[in-house]
Amino acid sequence: MPDSPFQNWTLFLDRDGVINHRLPGRYVQNPDEFDFMPGVPEAIAQLNRLFSPVVVVTNQQGIGKGLMTETDLAGVHAYMLSEIAAAGGKIDGVYFCPELAVGNPDCRKPNTGMAREAQKDFPNIRFDQAVMVGDSWSDMEFGNRLGMYTVFLSTKEGEEAILKEKNIAVNAIYPGLKVFADVLLQTK
Repeated sequence: MPDSPFQNWTLFLDRDGVINHRLPGRYVQNPDEFDFMPGVPEAIAQLNRLFSPVVVVTNQQGIGKGLMTETDLAGVHAYMLSEIAAAGGKIDGVYFCPELAVGNPDCRKPNTGMAREAQKDFPNIRFDQAVMVGDSWSDMEFGNRLGMYTVFLSTKEGEEAILKEKNIAVNAIYPGLKVFADVLLQTK
């Protein structure tokens, strides 16, 4: 395996737009609506060779809006985890914020509650040795607030302009998680 500057770091992944396709104006409410981005299960298997733990942090206000339940979300995540496992990969933890954005809850990105929860479960997490991969300004701000290396995936229309407007720092930009994984594993 090639050497990487991220060997044994923690990988934080957003879900919608990073692992699976977004449903514009909607929420993924059941496994039938969960559609992986190209090559993502295999990419996660690749990234497991470098990062430990690998965790998902996802805002899921569809629960707070009453459009789905935590049980519905658990079914979606069980499907996601089983498909990733079938490709040889593993997600060590999934953290979600069910609350509405209006209340600005600590668990909702860009606030850092989900990262702190993950750190309680995985005490070896050091935020200065962590990478946040996401497709929105709130993902990048979440990473910045914790001192993480940030990787922006340009899968969400108009989001790069918001990053510039809000002056949010990004360490690297890739078109998708598979490309990010391929580049890291080719780096010597």
